[in-house]
Amino acid sequence: MTAWLSVLVPLLVMFFALGMERVESRLREATVRQEELDELLEQPRPDEVRALFRQGTSRALELFRLRGRGPGTRRAARRSKVSP
Repeated sequence: MTAWLSVLVPLLVMFFALGMERVESRLREATVRQEELDELLEQPRPDEVRALFRQGTSRALELFRLRGRGPGTRRAARRSKVSP
C-alpha cells in the first residue's frame, strides 16, 4: 500500500502541475497590457465607457483599438455586435 502511495502521489502532483501550467498559459495570453488600459482610462469615449460598464474590459479595449482605424470600422464593429 505504501509503495502505491509513493508512486501515485508524485504522479498526481505532476499531472496537477501540468494542468495548471496550461491554464496559466491561457490566462497569460488573455491578459490586457497595462499601457493599453491606462491609455483607455485616460481619454475614454462615451461608447467605450458604456462597453466597459456593460460588457467588461475586453469589449472596451476592442472599441479603443478600433479608435485609430477610422470611423468606418467602428460602425462595422457596432453592426457586427449583437445587442442583448
